[in-house]
Amino acid sequence: MISAILLSKLAHDAGFDVELGEREGWLQFRLPGRQLRAWLRAESANIVVALSRNDVFAELQFGTTWSGHLPRETQGARVVSSAADLVALLARARVLDRTLPDALLAEFHATPTVIERTEAEALVRQRRGQELFRKGLLEYWSGRCAITGIDVPELLRASHAKPWKDATDAERLDVYNGLLLVAHLDAAYDKGLITVHPNGRVEVSRRLSPTALQVLGLDQPACIPSLKGAHSPFLEWHIAHVFADRNQQGLTGGTD
Repeated sequence: MISAILLSKLAHDAGFDVELGEREGWLQFRLPGRQLRAWLRAESANIVVALSRNDVFAELQFGTTWSGHLPRETQGARVVSSAADLVALLARARVLDRTLPDALLAEFHATPTVIERTEAEALVRQRRGQELFRKGLLEYWSGRCAITGIDVPELLRASHAKPWKDATDAERLDVYNGLLLVAHLDAAYDKGLITVHPNGRVEVSRRLSPTALQVLGLDQPACIPSLKGAHSPFLEWHIAHVFADRNQQGLTGGTD
C-alpha cells in the first residue's frame, strides 16, 4: 500500500502543494493561487486521482477511468499504476488549468493598463494578448510543433485558426483556437496554404508545387492525432474563411 506521506510528496512534486486535509480516505490538494483541486487515494498498488475541473479531466490521457465512489466536488477520476505516472498526470493537469478556457483571458483582463484608449493601447493589448496566447500554446502542446514535433522554442509560433482581427477576446485567448507550429508552417497556415481538419488531417493548397511541398516537409500525408472537439469550430472557421478564400480568390496578406 502506498503511504499518505508518499502521496503528499508526489503531489508537492507536481505543484499541488496546498494541503487541504483528509476526508473519507482521500487526501486533498490544491494548486497555489488557483482553484483546481486534486484528491488522491491509494488502492492496493495503484493510485486514484480525482479532479475538480471536468474540462481538465477530459483532456487527460493517463491511466484508466475509475468508477468507484467519488467526493461530491470532483468531476471524474483516473487510476495510475506508478508514482511517475501520478506526477506526470498532475503536472499535465496543472498546465491545462493554466491554459484551458478561460484562464488566459482572465490573466489578460487582470493585467492593469493606464494607457488611454487609443491605437497605441490597442497595439499594446494585442501584443500582450499574443504573448499570453503563445505562452499558453507552448504549455498546451508541451513545447512541440503540433505537426512536426520540433521542440525548439525559438522556431515555434502560436498560430490562430480564427485570426486576431476576426475574433473576440475570449476566442483570441482560447488555446483551442490555435496550433503551435514551426515557423514555416505557421506562415503557410496564416496565408491559407495549409489547413487542418477536425480529424487532424493536414490539407495542402494546390498552389504549392511539389518542390515547395518537399521543402516544407509536406510531401507525405500529415496528421495531428491529439485534437479535441473544442478545436473543431475554430478549425472549420479557418477552412471556410482562410484556406478556401485564399485558394479560390488568390488573396494575399496576413491574417493576424
